[in-house]
Amino acid sequence: METVTLSSKYQVVIPSQIRKTLGLKPGQKMQVFPYQNRIEFIPVMRIGDSRGIFKGINTTFEREKDRI
Repeated sequence: METVTLSSKYQVVIPSQIRKTLGLKPGQKMQVFPYQNRIEFIPVMRIGDSRGIFKGINTTFEREKDRI
């Protein structure tokens, strides 16, 4: 677990190991919102960057009759 400090300008630095693990880049946009007494940061992806993220997903399951 990493610890960060909130600066006098309300800024935080994301630790390098987390940046590397998530592939974050300088200037990248993030959505920020409060959730159950914590702050969530969600990296914003361009729609083209999400291409292929479900590659290999199993789609062989039985569908309900009214959903075909």
